[in-house]
Amino acid sequence: MIELLTPAEMAEADRLTIAAGTPGIELMETAGRAVADVVARSPLGARIAIACGPGNNGGDGFVAARILAGRGYRVQLGLLGGLDRLKGDAALAAAAWRGEVVSLAELDFHGSGVIVDALFGAGLDREIGGEAARAIETINRSGARIVAVDLPSGIQGETGQVLGVAVRATETVTFFRAKPGHVLMPGRVHVGRLTVADIGIRETVLERIAPKAALNRPEAWLPSLPVLKVDGHKYDRGHAVVVSGGMTQTGAARLAAHAALRSGAGLVTLASPPDALAVNAAHLTAVMLKRMDGADGLAALLSDRRLNAVGLGPGLGAIEVARPLVEAALASPAAVVLDADGLSAFKAEPQQLFARIAGRPAPVVMTPHDGEFARLFPDLAALPGKLDRARQAAARSGAVVLLKGADTTVADPFGRAMIADNAPPYLATAGSGDTLAGIILGLVAEGMPAFEAAGAAVWLHGEAGAVLGRGLIAEDLADALPRVFTRLFV
Repeated sequence: MIELLTPAEMAEADRLTIAAGTPGIELMETAGRAVADVVARSPLGARIAIACGPGNNGGDGFVAARILAGRGYRVQLGLLGGLDRLKGDAALAAAAWRGEVVSLAELDFHGSGVIVDALFGAGLDREIGGEAARAIETINRSGARIVAVDLPSGIQGETGQVLGVAVRATETVTFFRAKPGHVLMPGRVHVGRLTVADIGIRETVLERIAPKAALNRPEAWLPSLPVLKVDGHKYDRGHAVVVSGGMTQTGAARLAAHAALRSGAGLVTLASPPDALAVNAAHLTAVMLKRMDGADGLAALLSDRRLNAVGLGPGLGAIEVARPLVEAALASPAAVVLDADGLSAFKAEPQQLFARIAGRPAPVVMTPHDGEFARLFPDLAALPGKLDRARQAAARSGAVVLLKGADTTVADPFGRAMIADNAPPYLATAGSGDTLAGIILGLVAEGMPAFEAAGAAVWLHGEAGAVLGRGLIAEDLADALPRVFTRLFV
């Protein structure tokens, strides 16, 4: 698993490392050298401006300045505040710098080929103003290659939010582990190319810190993906049900059903209201079709325990139609994936939805976009951090919550979370979310735990989009999954 550490968790990793016998200045020296190595990708003749802040981030900048000057680069260093404000390891690093120190206001950003942003790190928790804000605005206008130390100044390390103004870096060098702010929007667009440098912190500190957030990569969920047996049977891989809307609203459910079959379910049935049977029958091949007469019909269908997962929401219809169907699904023993209309059906009484989720033995996955999230969790929608929003929503609802976006975040009621960064912009197309819901459904039906299934589905969905490229439509996504699975296992 590729852990993501909050600023507080990273500070604890530093503290544990120092307590174990590694001097803090040694960590700073290694961090500054890692920054210098990235900066040194520029030609030797490049002029380098290094903007240092009053904390340890500035100390890293002083180390990088000394190393780069020793390699023959022309380095100018500017400091926010006076040298007398530097404390501890940052003061030691500054004392080892033999070059000139100018004020931040005097630093020549426009005459530099490379700018090193060592003003503020991931622990910043207040809005930037005054001289620092003016410097950041000048840096962003400079046209230079910008290398940020730890995190672009002005980006909050836990939420990725901009604190007033923020550096837009070309590259960012962070240490030991990335932070949520590196991958959450809008922080991710400020980070540029990310390098995670080893500075000598041992992996064993993670056992003490026990982080609960991870970057969404196969390492986080692949061990939970069911292994197919040579003598296996389609009935071993689960039977998923997707609930269709009425005659004029059938396409979204078919997209989800097709994706459920592609992603792993052994069998998939589309439960169709009577008026949509002919429309659905004309479009289905491997997906089976069953008549469903309202909520009672769905309840009767799901009373067969072999049908172990049900997805509903895409194209489900108005509240008076959708809500009874969701209630019937939640009263069944099947795992439930709720999307779109299945969520909006409870916008006036979200507690009624959460009460039906509470205590049911089978899992529920909810897949809201920001608008649907705000209708179910109006107070949480105002929180600045997407990771915090998803976690609190999962704890309140009792469901695994998948909060969509370029930085789709999956959280479970126990605080575990995964943040994705592999979704290409091509996925912003009609029906893409319906396909995602179907991928989750297929993985859950196959036997994958809900949290891991949701994380896997997000990653697979993103990779399928990358395989297809610009011009994809939702109908293409599920059919790209075999190529993604093949790459995954090669």
